[in-house]
Amino acid sequence: MSDIILKDGGTGQELLARSAMPPHPLWSCKVMMEEPEIVQSVHADYIRAGARLITLNTYSVTPERLTREGEPDMFLPLQQRALDLAHAACEEVGVEGVKLAACLPPLHGSYRPDMSKSHADLLPLYQEVANAQADGCDLVIAETLSSVSEITAAAQAGVETGLPTWVFMTLTDDDSGTLRSGEPLSEALSALEGTGIAGVGINCCKPEVISANITTVLATGMSSGAYANGFTGIDALEIGGTVDGLKARKDLTPEAHADLAMQWVAQGLHFIGGCCEIGPSHIAELAQRLAAAGHTIVGE
Repeated sequence: MSDIILKDGGTGQELLARSAMPPHPLWSCKVMMEEPEIVQSVHADYIRAGARLITLNTYSVTPERLTREGEPDMFLPLQQRALDLAHAACEEVGVEGVKLAACLPPLHGSYRPDMSKSHADLLPLYQEVANAQADGCDLVIAETLSSVSEITAAAQAGVETGLPTWVFMTLTDDDSGTLRSGEPLSEALSALEGTGIAGVGINCCKPEVISANITTVLATGMSSGAYANGFTGIDALEIGGTVDGLKARKDLTPEAHADLAMQWVAQGLHFIGGCCEIGPSHIAELAQRLAAAGHTIVGE
């Protein structure tokens, strides 16, 4: 049996489910601006469910998104608020061993590799985000990255903080084995060789896509992980739009999700959890399965 990093689930969608506000282009960031207490409660519920790695609620707190929505001066205040709320949730629950992850997301919006720039253009932008979070965190998660340039720039910015950095990429929801940019997964993995990252994986795509591509990730010999979303598809999401056009699957119950995740662990993954539409009940079921199988749940 082995140590398994168990992260939280999808914070953004869980916040919207609990918020009194309608969906906004700033998504989880808007909830944190107006109803910060909900952010703390979601973090706390994931810890109670068994997660030992909590990701800061900064996925949509990028200069690019905030400028687009007329809030450019809120970047640093919201980064600090996210740190404060995550630390407060840890203190509220009082469980030892909970770690915090900085978040390096796609800068303009999810699943839009056409908006990516070159590595050289993206690097200083990712450095700005990473440096705003690093002092209060234990590791870095670069996640939902759709192109090789995003992946390498975010990886470098994370590694430069001195924190262990995990890099997760999102794949097209078909059998092509490609990033959302159309670039092969194998090309992205090759680009990460020698970068000094702590681990690599796949996130925010259908679990069936993850299952079909795990062996490619494991073949790198790097520590590997995965966490799926629970959407039926992502075609309805547009830059500057809201997430209310995305639908959750009805078949991905906590039990069904845990069945898949435990298969990934059996294949050799050491980092699992959930992404959009994977909530505290999913993480609780997964934590129980891991413990029953004799694994030790850790935060890093």
